[in-house]
Amino acid sequence: MNEESEFVAHEPCPNCGSSDANSVYSDGHKFCFSCHTYTPAEGDHTYTQMTNERVQFLGSAEQLHKRRISESTNAFYRIYRYGNTLRFPYYNDNGQVVGFKIKSKKKDFHYEGGKTDQLFGQHLFPTSGKRIVITEGELDAASCYEVMSGWPMVSLPHGAASAKKDLQKAIPFLQGYQEIVLFFDNDEAGRTATELASGILPSGRVKVARLENYKDASDALQAGDSDSIRKAIWDAKPYRPDGIIDGKNLLNVVTEPTKACDHKYPYEGMNDMLHGIRYGELITITAGTGSGKTSFVRDLACHLCKLGETVGILELESNTRRTALGLMSSAVGKALHIGEHETEELTEAFDATLANWNVFLFDGFGSFDPDVIYNRIEYLASGLECRVIFLDHLSILLSGLDGDERRMIDSTMTRLRSLVERTGITLFLVSHLRRSNSDSNSHEEGGRVSLGQLRGSHSISQISDSVIALERDQQSEDSNNTSTLRVLKNRYSGEVGVATRLTYDLASCKFYEADETKTTPVFDASTDF
Repeated sequence: MNEESEFVAHEPCPNCGSSDANSVYSDGHKFCFSCHTYTPAEGDHTYTQMTNERVQFLGSAEQLHKRRISESTNAFYRIYRYGNTLRFPYYNDNGQVVGFKIKSKKKDFHYEGGKTDQLFGQHLFPTSGKRIVITEGELDAASCYEVMSGWPMVSLPHGAASAKKDLQKAIPFLQGYQEIVLFFDNDEAGRTATELASGILPSGRVKVARLENYKDASDALQAGDSDSIRKAIWDAKPYRPDGIIDGKNLLNVVTEPTKACDHKYPYEGMNDMLHGIRYGELITITAGTGSGKTSFVRDLACHLCKLGETVGILELESNTRRTALGLMSSAVGKALHIGEHETEELTEAFDATLANWNVFLFDGFGSFDPDVIYNRIEYLASGLECRVIFLDHLSILLSGLDGDERRMIDSTMTRLRSLVERTGITLFLVSHLRRSNSDSNSHEEGGRVSLGQLRGSHSISQISDSVIALERDQQSEDSNNTSTLRVLKNRYSGEVGVATRLTYDLASCKFYEADETKTTPVFDASTDF
């Protein structure tokens, strides 16, 4: 073994099967900190592995001047100097020494003797008490004990890489302590180990100690800064997993001035009930087949484009020509996507609309790989700075997936929600309804829409901030172009019910609001706002 060798990487161990405990060194030798198997470098014929043979103490306890660890502390842990090495004893549950981790001056480690599930130093302390400190390495534990003599100070046997696995085995011992302080290295490996280990230790008892200016306790003691070690342990903070925030720290968040909305809807009744359009919300629009969902979405998109908003549109059942002509039609009040029109007329409409708008369309008709769609939405939001995006529609997106429909919808809605949270966009999502069991009350004949009729209703309704339904009797002789706009969910204010009624004019491709039909909103506190 070359004492000049340095640690290079972790890799799986072929002996015990550990995924990352096998350490590779620059001279080619390997040592597994899980099963303690030593693999020599090529040409090196020395070999040390786990064994049940009798082991013995070699050397003696001496003061480690550079590390500022006294002879008495080393004698307490029985850390012995033997030649150019330090020997750290490990014990079994019966208090018998079973092996030694051996460290050279060049920070090279190997192990001799048998395997144990105990932490370093565990045999020295009672099985219950107020507080125990767990460090990443043996010398860190000794450094802490040097500063705070009498306190239970132990260390991981195999470093940060195996922290979770080693502490799982030590839970029967640790659960007797009121506080378990994790004092790992101040680096990425130490922080990762803290997160992994904290999740499996007794809930509510874990605290985390951090050094501001040093990698670990040993470095701090070598620098003569014992006060920083005491402070880190005394000031250890209760472990709080990511995503948990103390309400006392939210002053700046809750006092930041807010706007009622970022944009108004083009229909007064919708604004009265939904209080406008806000960034960071997922809004689902639903209706029966042929009830005007796409036309309604295009009208909303056209409205936002006119306001100067940067808009992204993914119509998965339409090519870009039809989508573009539909937007132009709504803007100029003429059905340009129906019948024959001269090039000059279309050019004038284009110059008045798309040429001056910040709008981006998805040219992917017939290609519905979900990952591609997520990627394009992400690009529209982050790359092109679209603040409002329309996705029409959910069922087509699911057509590229295999498996149980409900689970696919759950997964898709979760991914879309995460995308909204991450980018801060407003996402309008078109979703279909389940087919009605009654022809007389079908959605295509004006049947009332409820949340329970959404396909995969639980995830769609739960994850959406608002759910808006269009109800229209397509067979009515008098009002087959009039839709009732019903709010099924409204997380912002809780107001639900009929918001307004809209009449679609085929000639102008526009929706017109009938003011006299508006009703008083109903407040429903059960809508999870």
